[in-house]
Amino acid sequence: MRTLRTIKLTLEYDGTHFVGWQRQAHGRSVQADVERAVEALTQAPARVVAAGRTDAGVHALGQVAHFRTASMLPIDRLIAGLNALLPRDVSVREAADAHPDFHARRDARFRVYRYAVLRRPAPSALLGPYTHHVFGPLDLDAMRAALARLVGTHDFRAFRALGTPTKTSRCALLLAELTEREDLLFLTFGADRFLRHMVRMIMGTI
Repeated sequence: MRTLRTIKLTLEYDGTHFVGWQRQAHGRSVQADVERAVEALTQAPARVVAAGRTDAGVHALGQVAHFRTASMLPIDRLIAGLNALLPRDVSVREAADAHPDFHARRDARFRVYRYAVLRRPAPSALLGPYTHHVFGPLDLDAMRAALARLVGTHDFRAFRALGTPTKTSRCALLLAELTEREDLLFLTFGADRFLRHMVRMIMGTI
């Protein structure tokens, strides 16, 4: 019996037209698109597991995922083949043979979300899908003070979607910062885990 390889992928995608990472009964998902490409390339069923299940409309610059395969395709051909089969809004940035026991979700130690806020009177024709447009004043000092209070290990149940199935709502938020670049604000959050809609709800509160 041929030993299965564990392939680690680093994916980039534009989430505008997806219902999220996870395969859904209705709507287009990133997982389904990637699995179809892997199956077409390897000629075998595949299940692709991601480090985090992004929600509808969320983009990714470095989503880590893995799948197991009996295919012996070299890594460079695997990357080229998957990118040839994937739609334009999904890309395999990197791929590598991983330890047989590697698991993208269980082995993830740190996850990062970044929100971009456009601060100017006029909306952007180019950045619209990737920024939240705010044309009123913002109290940046108050926002930074609020973010600082969130850092640490806390019970974040107030910032999760209702009905979220989880054993615990405690998360270690290790990074919550606000940076500026011209008309853009970037709010970056890093944690060992995030609850469903947690960052989105923090953003709405901040």
